[in-house]
Parts: sequence; structure tokens; C-alpha cells
Amino acid sequence: MDEPQQSGVVFPLGPDGRRSTTATGRTVWADAVREIDAALAGRIMAEGDWRKGYLARVVEVTAASTRTPGAALSVARAGLAALSERMRFSTAGGVASVPAAVAATAGPALGTHRIAGEGVPVRELVVPYRGAQLHGDGLLRQLDTWVRAGTVEPSFAVALGRVVAEPAWLDLRDQGFAVLGAGAELGPLASLLAWGANVLAVDLPDQRVWERLLTTACAAAGTLELPLRPGASGNGDLAAVAGADLLTETPQIAGWLAATAGPLPLTVGSYAYADGARHVQVAIASDAIVEHLLQTRPGTSFAELATPTDAYAVPADVVAAARARGTGRGWLQSLSRGAVCAPAYTVTVRRDDGTEVGIADALVPQQGPNYSLAKRLQRWRAIVAQAEGRLVSANVAPATSTRSVTTNRLLAAAYAGAHVFGVEVFAPQTSRTLMAALLVHDLRTGPAVVDHPDELFAQQAAHGGLWRMPYAPRSVLGLAAVRGLPAVLRR
Repeated sequence: MDEPQQSGVVFPLGPDGRRSTTATGRTVWADAVREIDAALAGRIMAEGDWRKGYLARVVEVTAASTRTPGAALSVARAGLAALSERMRFSTAGGVASVPAAVAATAGPALGTHRIAGEGVPVRELVVPYRGAQLHGDGLLRQLDTWVRAGTVEPSFAVALGRVVAEPAWLDLRDQGFAVLGAGAELGPLASLLAWGANVLAVDLPDQRVWERLLTTACAAAGTLELPLRPGASGNGDLAAVAGADLLTETPQIAGWLAATAGPLPLTVGSYAYADGARHVQVAIASDAIVEHLLQTRPGTSFAELATPTDAYAVPADVVAAARARGTGRGWLQSLSRGAVCAPAYTVTVRRDDGTEVGIADALVPQQGPNYSLAKRLQRWRAIVAQAEGRLVSANVAPATSTRSVTTNRLLAAAYAGAHVFGVEVFAPQTSRTLMAALLVHDLRTGPAVVDHPDELFAQQAAHGGLWRMPYAPRSVLGLAAVRGLPAVLRR
């Protein structure tokens, strides 16, 4: 039983008067799938140890929802509705649903400060990678290398190759962006500003965060607009008065974005992260703002980064490639009774149209059920927005050595040893540049044409090799950690 914060975006009160993240999460997953698989919804609600049992249930939900395009959309809509109905926005004046609180846009208005960068616009895609600056033919060769190694899907390399071939796409003076979680390690803010974009930045009122963001903005070619504390002016120390809290100032942020966004096409991106239950709360707050902008501002696009450590429906050729690699460690499977070096893709689904897909299960128990729900919420929003005709950029980002990962000693060690199993873990500066360039590709090429909503994530995926390894990722997590532990201890 967790005890999250008591004001702003909060979990609902249970019968015992406490706010249980476990009970809420389990119920949301059950509600999401109930219409298409009532028996699965029942198993979810009957799960006694959700903190462990969620892993298998999330895989089951992924498999059930991929059977038809209608099922995927049904689950996405039902999951969003379940969260909207349960999560609350609490203030001294009362309690309301988060969307209702956002629509009311009550409270003191945030101020605005605008910074026009003085840097030279970057007009070529340059990707920092292992001490080098890859561009042009060198970047194309590296993309080919990643494809051959199974690190990224071929469609990822094709998309990035188009950005290399179309440098004019990087002139983003004609584009506006609202970046929720502007200081996120994998967020696109620095790249967007370097390419001349107009960016509305939202992040916590943390002076250190804003000092970094302001330095980036001044040196770049784009323009940055930032929220100021109510009543503050931009004449003094900007970093000390900048920012707004997504959790407690959700309505004010929504109002500020709606009022500040100019006439340019707007893309709103969800990149904010928090530990534990707060990640769900931040995701709910971000989603309410995204939904508000999508509903009230015609032509608004949606962007997010899908985590590689989730469960996905992937094409049969990916499954075949993984199986073709062979495990070669049968003795470990025997000794561990299948717990170690277990084969990947034990769950496959034959869709109603006859195509077969595999369920790539890369869920990591150390990240927990709250992380899984927060990231699935973003996927649900992407599916619904795409179905409603919005342009959506929702790509699987590679495994990356971000601070949130490396603070967990086991995950840090597993990431350090992942190369033994053919998985490449990227540095943050590499991942965020690649994914920002992929966002540009998606905006310049227009809405994706997909036969099934799950193709939004299967296409252009940069999973780091997790989808094409012959082992179930969790079954080799411990071995990777053992291999990587010396490197972690040397840091």
C-alpha cells in the first residue's frame, strides 16, 4: 500500500481512507480489457500479489488487445476512461476529476518570459556517439550497422536516412512545440532549439533545472517561452522564478499553454518522469493537458517516447530473426528449470486477419507496476489520438543509461553487461538526438498509415536489440548484471 501525495493530482481514496496505487492500477488494467476479455479482467482483479503478478497480466493484456484493430482501440479508450474516472485533482476548495479541473483552468495565472537564442541554426543531423560526431555517410553507415546487429528495426534506419537526405527538414522555424518535462534526459528540447524551433517549456520550479535550460536556450537558434511564478517578473534571476508543477498546477499549465501557443502548428510532447507512484500522477497530469490541447486546438499533434522495457506486439519476421539466433545455453535452461536463458517469444498471437505476431516481453520487475501503467497510458493516448486523425509520433526509444536507470544498482549492472546478449545500451545524448530526429521525420512526412494501432510502435523501433535477442530479457537480467557489476563498481 503506497501513500502518494495528498493534493493536486492524487490517487482515489479507498474504503479504508487511504490512497492505494496498487488497487488503482490493478483496477485500471482490468477495466481496460474487460470489454474484449472479461475472463482476463477477472484474473487481473484476482491477482493476489500485484507487484509481481502484473508482469504476466500486462503481457496478457497486450496479447488480447492486438487480436484486432478494434480491440486495441477499445482497450486504449477504456484504459484512458478508467484513469480519468478514478484519478482526482484535490485542492483546499474541493475534489474533481483531473480533466474537469483542467477545463476549469482556475487559480492565479502563470507569467511568461521569452528568450530568443543567439546561436547559429544547425542544418545537418549530427549524432554524438561514443566520442564521435556522426553525420552524413558516417551516420548512414552506423545506421546500417545497427540494423545488421538487430539493434534497431530497418524502418528506423530508413526514417533517419530521410532526415539525413533532407537537411531542410531541420529548419523548425515553422513549428511550435509544448514540451512537458522540458528537462528530461531523453527529451528533445536541446535538439529542437538547435534546429530553430519555437518551444514552450514546462518543468518543475527547480532553479538548477532552469539554469541548465536557460543556458541551452541562449546558445541555440530557437526561441524558448517559459512559465513564471504568478506575479513574478523576468527582470531578475529567471531561474529562481521559472517553472510550474505538473502535479499541483495542472490547470494553470494547461491555461498557460493554450494562451501562449502562437499560430504555428503545435506538437505537445509528454516527457516528464518521476519515481514510483508519482510517475503515474505526472503521466495523468500530462495526459489531461495533452487531451485538453488536442480537443481545443485543431491541428495539434502528439509526441511521446515509448519505453523499450514494455510488452509489444511485433511482426513475425522479428520473431523469426530472434529464434534463428538460437540460444546456445541449453545447459543453463536445464539447470535453472527454464528460469535462466529461457527462449524469447513464448507468447504469439494469430490475429483475426490471419497474420501472426509475437509478444516481445521486455518488462523489468525493478521498474514496477506504476512505471508500466504510466508508460502504457501514453501508448493508449497515442492510439486514441491517431484514431481521431491526429498526427502522432510514438516511437520506441533504445535502452539508455539515464540517471533514473543507473540509480538502481541491479539495473545499472544489467545495462553494463547487456552487450553479452547482443543488447546495446545508448548514452542519453545519443538517444535523445536520434529520437528528436525521428520526431522531425514524423512531422515532415505526415500521419502514419497503419493497418493496426500496434504498428505505431512496431514501426521505426529502436529497442536496442531487446526484440531480436533469442532469450526472454528477464531470464538473462541476472547474468547480465553479474557481467556488468565490475564496471558499475569501478565508477
